[in-house]
Amino acid sequence: MKMNLSRREMLGGSVAALAAVNISSAAPRADEDTSFHLGVASYSFRKLSRADAIKGMQALNCRYINIKEFHAPLKSTTAELEQARKDFENAGIKILGVGNVSFQNKDEGEIRRNFEYAKTLGAPVIVMAPTHETVPLIEKYVKEYNIKAAIHNHGPEDKHFPAPQDVMKAVKGMDERMGFCVDLGHTARTGTNPLDALKLAGKRLHDIHTKDLADMMNKDSQVAVGDGQMPIPQIFQYLIKTGYKGGVMLEYEINADNPLPGMQKSFAYMRGVLAGLKA
Repeated sequence: MKMNLSRREMLGGSVAALAAVNISSAAPRADEDTSFHLGVASYSFRKLSRADAIKGMQALNCRYINIKEFHAPLKSTTAELEQARKDFENAGIKILGVGNVSFQNKDEGEIRRNFEYAKTLGAPVIVMAPTHETVPLIEKYVKEYNIKAAIHNHGPEDKHFPAPQDVMKAVKGMDERMGFCVDLGHTARTGTNPLDALKLAGKRLHDIHTKDLADMMNKDSQVAVGDGQMPIPQIFQYLIKTGYKGGVMLEYEINADNPLPGMQKSFAYMRGVLAGLKA
């Protein structure tokens, strides 16, 4: 028997098999009636096709996603984006946002295309990486499209917005739809307590990328959520208390070739935390 399968076929087959097992035995999700939504930043599935990413979401029993362009390219036609949206929605998956999208150029045509991209996909939020120069232009389109701008901080390496405090300086006094995607891991690496960052964002908190670190100052120490030092119970308790209604999106950046085991472990932990908070 010939067993010379391609890497893509092996990935697809393993995801499909895992999805079938998990769908048939899925327990009720502990996050169903919380104010916020546990979801996935699709960067976690960057080496999988859209179809396999959807199977991965089904394996996780997760219905909320933030789409990275791996699964709906920015340069797609309107028809192609409509099909991408349909693919996710037909699988019972709600698109809570798109991104991370680069807003590095002071080109209003490009900025408008990015907002049209989000609009066509039905995304109420764009997670973005702008510059200080493009932020005022972005506000103009936030008002026109009524799509929230969630500026993503990328830690010490980010020359524009390393920490949430830098985002606040840029959007202070602007429309409240100009706000934050607080990346918990990158925030911790700047020496900022992630919980303090969420409190700083306040009503401008539009998205959260969650991850865990064994060493809160080391980018390369990422582990499954629950295996590191991130204060997830305190963070979730705060989000519930304040009535945050956005996404808490797992951005699992390790084990790109086989992300599902670590992602499943992360979701099991996060759902366990939520169940404990509601008990």
